Amino acid sequence: GAFIRKEVNRVKAVDGLNFDIIKGETLGLVGESGCGKSTTGRAIIQLYQPTAGSVKFKGNDLTKLDKRTMHGFRKDLQMIFQDPYASLNPRMTVGDIIGEPLRVHSPLSGNDLMKKTQELMDIVGLDPRFVRRYPHEFSGGQRQRIAIARALVLEPDFLVLDEPISALDVSIQAQVVNLLVELRRELGLTYLFISHDLSIVEYISDEVAVMYLGQIVEHAPAVALYAAPLHPYTHALFSAIPSVEPARRRGRILLPGDVPSPANPPRGCRFHPRCPLAETVCRTEDPPAIEIDGHRVSCHVAARALASCDPATASKQIAVALAAVGSAPG
Repeated sequence: GAFIRKEVNRVKAVDGLNFDIIKGETLGLVGESGCGKSTTGRAIIQLYQPTAGSVKFKGNDLTKLDKRTMHGFRKDLQMIFQDPYASLNPRMTVGDIIGEPLRVHSPLSGNDLMKKTQELMDIVGLDPRFVRRYPHEFSGGQRQRIAIARALVLEPDFLVLDEPISALDVSIQAQVVNLLVELRRELGLTYLFISHDLSIVEYISDEVAVMYLGQIVEHAPAVALYAAPLHPYTHALFSAIPSVEPARRRGRILLPGDVPSPANPPRGCRFHPRCPLAETVCRTEDPPAIEIDGHRVSCHVAARALASCDPATASKQIAVALAAVGSAPG
């Protein structure tokens, strides 16, 4: 069943989004910075109030709840941010930081609160004896573990992870991702994992949604998306990933220009000013949304390819066309 249904219509940041996140699964949301990913995550858990649309969670539309009722849902919906240091109060001990939500939302106090806090530290791989230390005494990876412990302390159902490892040293990124995978399995969590890095998203996600300028241009089960990407933008994102496997090495597709301003999006397909395969129709008409076996794409070029062949063949045709219009050697 659908866990979260999201429909937002706001030109400024995101527009016409519609997706479900299945309970117990991870949806990876990918795109360049400035494309509206973070706004989407914040709108889902109501840190931002969307101007239109709905966010359904456990049968309730969160956008319609009054403050008191929403407060009751707060513990079920948590967010972990990119920079762990910025989200931790430097004047509070780690024990107080992790335990603070419990003081607000639970009857625990004194030793019970301390015990629960130390249990959480243990679960996320922090030494419970460090409970009285301050954030600056920990490394970046440890600080992100503190933030994860704080988010988990109220036993939430759903976590928005907004670029949770991109500020960390590459050598410890894998440790934190593996921790997140493990926690999801053990605690039955549901994640929205926001990232600009397709290789991390491939590893952690069940489904992947690719976002460009506030719209989802491609959405598919992770296996299908990685086997046969259809949107030229998705191909470009893949081409940026270094790969040791020859079969997955792609010539680097260099996109001209930057993401345009969401306040004034281009007509037709929003990606057309940067798309190497853009045709006249792309500049004037919104692309159709085509869906085959749960693999959804909004692209005139992909739609034409899919009219005459299966997704795997269409993906190869688009890759060949992109290579032909010129790409820098990867």
